[in-house]
Amino acid sequence: MSVVRLDGVVREIGDFVILDGIDAAIAAGDRVGLVGPNGAGKTTLLRVAAGLDEPDRGQVHRKRGLALGILAQEAHFDAAFMAAPDLRTAVRRGAVRLEAMERELADLERAGRVTDLEYEDLQHYFEVLGGYTLDQRVDEALSGLGFARDEWARRPADMSGGQQTRGALARLVIADPDLLLLDEPTNHLDLDALEWLEEHLRHRAGALLAASHDRAFLDATVTRIWELRDRRITAFRGDYSAYHRQREERDARTVKDVGSHAAQVAREQELVQRYRSHRKYAKMHEHEARLERLQSEGVTAPQRARRLALPSSALGGGGPARSGEIAVRMEDLAIGYAGATPRPVARIPFLAAERGARIGIVGPNGAGKTTLLRTIAGELSPLDGVLSFGNAVQIGYLAQLREAAIPGTTVLDALLAAMPVTPGEARSYLARFLFRGDDVLKEVRSLSGGERSRLELALLGIMPANLLLLDEPTNHLDIPAREAIEAFMADTPATLLVVSHDRRLLETVCDKLWVIDEGLAVPFDGGYRAWRSALAEGWTVNEAAQTQARRLLVGGPSRASTSAPSRASIFASSGDANGSSDRSAARRRAVPAGVASTPIPNTREKKGKLSKDAYRRQLASVEGELIRLGLRKTHLELAVGDPQVQANFVELRRVTSELADVEAALTTAEEAWLELAERAP
Repeated sequence: MSVVRLDGVVREIGDFVILDGIDAAIAAGDRVGLVGPNGAGKTTLLRVAAGLDEPDRGQVHRKRGLALGILAQEAHFDAAFMAAPDLRTAVRRGAVRLEAMERELADLERAGRVTDLEYEDLQHYFEVLGGYTLDQRVDEALSGLGFARDEWARRPADMSGGQQTRGALARLVIADPDLLLLDEPTNHLDLDALEWLEEHLRHRAGALLAASHDRAFLDATVTRIWELRDRRITAFRGDYSAYHRQREERDARTVKDVGSHAAQVAREQELVQRYRSHRKYAKMHEHEARLERLQSEGVTAPQRARRLALPSSALGGGGPARSGEIAVRMEDLAIGYAGATPRPVARIPFLAAERGARIGIVGPNGAGKTTLLRTIAGELSPLDGVLSFGNAVQIGYLAQLREAAIPGTTVLDALLAAMPVTPGEARSYLARFLFRGDDVLKEVRSLSGGERSRLELALLGIMPANLLLLDEPTNHLDIPAREAIEAFMADTPATLLVVSHDRRLLETVCDKLWVIDEGLAVPFDGGYRAWRSALAEGWTVNEAAQTQARRLLVGGPSRASTSAPSRASIFASSGDANGSSDRSAARRRAVPAGVASTPIPNTREKKGKLSKDAYRRQLASVEGELIRLGLRKTHLELAVGDPQVQANFVELRRVTSELADVEAALTTAEEAWLELAERAP
């Protein structure tokens, strides 16, 4: 039996028809995903199904007594939710029916009527509906959706928009309506919260209609897909991956049918002309009838949607230079916010990105992923430690939180302000990002989330860059645009550092991860699925940091004092956070940018004698580094004398620049060897 049925629904916005003759139905227990490009009308369809908007024509039939809940993409929270004294209370009040029964039971108990049949029946019904586990489910929902326990006591009105949206989602989970309508529910959720929500939606008994661009979410939660295309609904069985295969096959068949139909029309036209010229009018009329029938069938090819086309070269001309072997390197780096009272966010014992690496940065919301990218981009200063870049690194940074638009500035104005080119060149470039015709004259402040993301991508591509820092690059983008970005990332020679909750992007593009959690950032050698499997088997950031510290100590430590860092030691003192200690200064002098993948022990930290074991380990490390750098210097000196290298200016510049870095590193290693000799036991 259908809980909601749409019969011939038409919805118009001004003179534009956004939904045209929609026929669809959702049965009890159905889990349906709603897909389509931005602007196709998915949000409009959800609002019509929920009764928030009325159709201009057609009808919407809802089951009598239907309990319905909707989470809007741009949430407008009800007054009761916002006025709640704390978040936990606001979420618990989602179970309106259970709370009413709870009050009624309390009234009967105060009246001393616990032996009445009415009390017994009500108590039994309350238990069947899960009333006695309500508080447990509220706590699970809040924890699962990423709220720390100390946030439960905060007023919803004092929270950020993202936190309010997650709170409203938790309230809907507790309400457990017969039909749950979700518009982009994965916005504002980190990876753990996403997986918790997917698990809950898979096991709930009620129906679900979810509009989403998150392909992994759709694969995990739905069993049918509604595609909103050309103002009509087409239904497909299976999850998103099954739908994608069916859609590709159906489009291929349609294209083939269109070709066959066109050939038949051409053949009939030829026969009509032939019989007319031969004055065989009976035959001519026969084929004219066939031709008319074929033309009335009207087989048309599927319209190809406009697709994002990221350019391979920058608008400013040419591609990026080749960077050094190590694009960016961090050693004992503390990141956070400076000021009178520095606020450290995380410490990075050691991370390095090799040229061409594609690294995903993952972790809970608030762990420091954006802070790390802003520090690398130069928007925030390191609080302590070493942050260095390789030779010829050119940074491009796509921020998640974009600056407010200047009133009156159009899309075309924004591009021309960033790069003085002709209006024709600017329009041609913007067309690749789907700003065509009058679209370039839209004010930036009036752009939708997806349009703003496309404009930011366009501005990012103005100047060449070989180190791309991308913070949630697929936010607000539809599936075709996400696929275009994935294709660009797969093909670009640039080094990529990507913060994203888009699991399909992480799995498709990134072969390594940097994980930030518990105040630490550590590398993980593997993709997203491998990391989640490792987590399930007990992998933790702290244990990974301890393993990394032992490996660096044995195989050539970056510092003699490297130890398993603890959360307490990371945020030890404001003096360290400000980077004012002699130890930090010595480390900053230790290794030139981008050369040594295994940093040199800093023996200036302590002037006392070393134990025999410590001296032997550090001496082996320094001597190994001297041998490695010496061999590299010899190789580069031979390359400088190579006629082919001398004939290539770009390659010659790269080799000579790396040679200078190696010579500087060799000098530093020799000084470390001499200082180590002074501390021999």
